[in-house]
Parts: sequence; C-alpha cells; structure tokens
Amino acid sequence: MAQAVEEWYKQMPIITRSYLTAAVVATIGCSLEIISPYHLYLNPKLVVKQYQFWRLITNFLYFRKMGKFHYVVLVSVVKGARSTLGDPGVYLSNVPSPKGSEAIDLDFMFHMFFLARYCKLLEENSFRGRTADFFYMLLFGASVLTGIVLVGGMIPYLSASFAKIIFLSNSLTFMMVYVWSKQNPFIHMSFLGLFTFTAAYLPWVLLGFSVLVGASAWVDLLGMIAGHAYYFLEDVYPRMTGRRPLKTPSFIKAMFADEAVVVARPANVRFAPPADELHRD
Repeated sequence: MAQAVEEWYKQMPIITRSYLTAAVVATIGCSLEIISPYHLYLNPKLVVKQYQFWRLITNFLYFRKMGKFHYVVLVSVVKGARSTLGDPGVYLSNVPSPKGSEAIDLDFMFHMFFLARYCKLLEENSFRGRTADFFYMLLFGASVLTGIVLVGGMIPYLSASFAKIIFLSNSLTFMMVYVWSKQNPFIHMSFLGLFTFTAAYLPWVLLGFSVLVGASAWVDLLGMIAGHAYYFLEDVYPRMTGRRPLKTPSFIKAMFADEAVVVARPANVRFAPPADELHRD
C-alpha cells in the first residue's frame, strides 16, 4: 500500500506535486500546532502595514476548517479588535468555540481529492508540455481571487461577507475544477451514483451540494468567477479578436524547462506521400 502511494505521488507532474505537498504540510503542521493558522491567513492590514507578504501565498495552502481560530478572526475583523494584530493566545483561550465548529477531517480529504485530481488532469492534459502556462494560470487565478476579496472588503453591505473569507485555497481549487469543466464539457459524470450529467455542469452541481450541506457559497462562487475570467481571456477572447492577453511572460517560461510533447508513430502505420510527389509520375 505504501509503495503504491509513493508511486502515485512520484508520477504526479511537478506543479501538482508541489502544490499538494505544500498544502498537506501546511495543514498537518497547523493540526499538530507546529505552525499556527494565525500566521497564514489573509489579512490585508498585516500585508500592507507590517509587510507580511507571505500571507498572499500561505492563505492558498490551508484547507482545513478552523473552528475556534476562524471564529476569533471573524470577531476580530468585524469588531475591529486589536487581538488581530497582537498575540491571539490569551484571547483564544477565553473564547468558546461556536457549535459545530470543530475541524472536519472529511472536508480536508474532500478538498485534497479535488486538488490532486483536477490539478493533475489539467497539468497532464490541457497543459501537457506547457508547465509555465499552467503555473501562470494558477498565478492569475490567485491574483484575481485576492483582488476580489480586497476590493469586496471595501464595498458597503458586502464587506462583512468578504471579511469572513480568510483562506482562498478552496476557491483556487474550485477555479481549477471550473477551467477543467470548460475544456472537457462533454465528459459524462455521476454524482454519488444518484444522477449523471456532463462535465460542463460540474461546478454548478458542486455549488448546489455546498449549499445543501450548509457550506458558504461565496467560496465556490469566487472560484467560478476566477475560472471564468481565465477561460474567457484564454479561450474565448483570442477566438474573437485574434489577440491573447494572457500570454505567459518570458521570465516565467525561463523557470520551467518544458519537454516537447512527442506522439509515437505506430510501426504498422504508413503515411501516403505528399500530393505533389504523386503528380510528378
């Protein structure tokens, strides 16, 4: 069993393997209290005023539900408590966890499955031989999601809803699901064996399931918005205008040495000579 898992892990493409490893290490590290989620979540004030720029990256690595920590951060953000900028240790110990806020391992495993599956499918198929383009897609999605949360936090009547979004890892995963569904719309799928549908409807099925189980629809909707922005700018807009606005920068391509995709020619297949050679005789 261990050997099979090791082989499965080694066969993952580089971006999928790196992202999955970072997510598992960050989440398990927080569970074992080696590191604190308090140092990972997205806090615009800490990013701007205290130059904690790593939060722009680490908030995409934590997938587990937070329970007491999440509750305290929300109270701090909504009420403007100073504990958000200080040591939360004493404050955490005096705040009771809301009902049903305990971390759910099933939720973590669910998102790890979607991350490993659809990130791997995209990198091995749609972006095969284009690792730099795939990395740029994730960078674009992360930037769009972060921008939406920052701008949304400044809009009246919406700021409270956006203040609750302190980790964008699930939204980035949902973006990958959306992009995959757009690029493979006719694949038939089954949801828990209850009904079948084509992949084009997968994001909507998952969104409906999230609503049914009481999860926040905002997380999935943000992923869909980021995914549709990428799909439109990468696939739809170039076909309409002939211009490609999301061309991968050269310095990102220099980071990855993509191997050429080679299609093997079967030994028993013979190709006809060019038409001009046939007419020479």
